[in-house]
Amino acid sequence: MTIDEIPPPREPLFNMPRSVTVLIVAMVAVHLLRTYGLSPSQDRQLILVFSFIPVRYSEIARTYGFPGGTLAEIWSPVTYGFLHGGAAHLIFNAVWLAAFGSALARRFGGGRFLLFSALATVAGAAVHYLAHSEDFAPVVGASAAISGHMAAVSRFMFQAGGPLRANRRDPAVWQADAVTLPGILSDRRVLGFLAVWFGLNLLFGLGAAPIAGEGASIAWEAHIGGFVFGLLAFSLFDPPADVRARRALEALRRG
Repeated sequence: MTIDEIPPPREPLFNMPRSVTVLIVAMVAVHLLRTYGLSPSQDRQLILVFSFIPVRYSEIARTYGFPGGTLAEIWSPVTYGFLHGGAAHLIFNAVWLAAFGSALARRFGGGRFLLFSALATVAGAAVHYLAHSEDFAPVVGASAAISGHMAAVSRFMFQAGGPLRANRRDPAVWQADAVTLPGILSDRRVLGFLAVWFGLNLLFGLGAAPIAGEGASIAWEAHIGGFVFGLLAFSLFDPPADVRARRALEALRRG
């Protein structure tokens, strides 16, 4: 198949799975609240309480206090995914969430997809913490979850009957049999996708700068954490073949 034969992605807002739409609406609502509903000081407080800040988990922070306290230690590895550094950052992530998140939500179903997204976000925070445990810079953005979506989709998008090798209007393309983890090592298409993804993220990381106006980082280590989680955890969330077949049939009947 040539690149010209691959149909362009079409993900209009109201044609997306409900779980993906909910995530995008939530991210937009948070951004609008921060932009139009909060004063600069209130917005800074919100960032301190809900973004992922590695130093929050240090002994110094626990001794002298940190905004949000113990509860923020629990929720911030997830809530940072709903915060963005600006409109461009939000739009960029929303587009990729629509494309890759929709493919995964159609395969997993809404509940599994949302849990998978939350855990990929946590995995991104964990890897960033390992690399920057004493960092004060807040981390924001849904990129760790989206990286997890991309990795998971790579497990089935190149397969026979998958979305890049069959008619994307057929609901069955989202339920194609996935390549196994050992099989990845012998599939040049998946290996090529992985190599390009990791290469671009490493290059991005070398040139990354804090988000203007916030001092918040778009952390490439978090991207890698989410991606590795998505690649390895895919099989734990993937429904059995009979469930996937029934889901495809139901989608076909709905038209």
